[in-house]
Amino acid sequence: MATQRIRANLRPIMLYAPDQHSGLHVALIEPEIPPNTGNIVRLCAATYATLHLVGKLGFRIDEKAVRRAGLDYWDAVELHHHYTLAAFRQALPNSRLILIETGAQHCYTDWKFEPQDCLVFGRETLGLPKEFLAEHYDHSLFIPMPNPQVRSLNLANSVSIVLYEALRQLRVNS
Repeated sequence: MATQRIRANLRPIMLYAPDQHSGLHVALIEPEIPPNTGNIVRLCAATYATLHLVGKLGFRIDEKAVRRAGLDYWDAVELHHHYTLAAFRQALPNSRLILIETGAQHCYTDWKFEPQDCLVFGRETLGLPKEFLAEHYDHSLFIPMPNPQVRSLNLANSVSIVLYEALRQLRVNS
């Protein structure tokens, strides 16, 4: 199986509602740091965005590990684990893949987001695979950082910045 729908058997704060969806997707390619992913799970739950974890994860996501990490929003988000980039692409045939990466072509505030867009973020330490980024370079966005001494932002912060801009443009109501 190349894709797995993840459902932890935890006591949820609010149940994932299949009829509620912002239309947007967030994808993390090989995330490494559990607290970043936990914050992004909470963000996706709050905004009804679907979360896609792609490739090898730097942590376990079984029920015991999730509970120990205090990630209590897993049941409040539609979450998929795709074991390969190919399986991930195949799962979203009607979505534009919008890659977020330092050194990308367009500023995220200049981009016109559309319903069903998938915001794709890379590993905390390495970013996105170079060949994947090259393949989608026309759909790559960066977040401006005026201080040249800062090479990147925290992954969860980056997802928040771009996801809320997309929601603002699409006028998804609270």
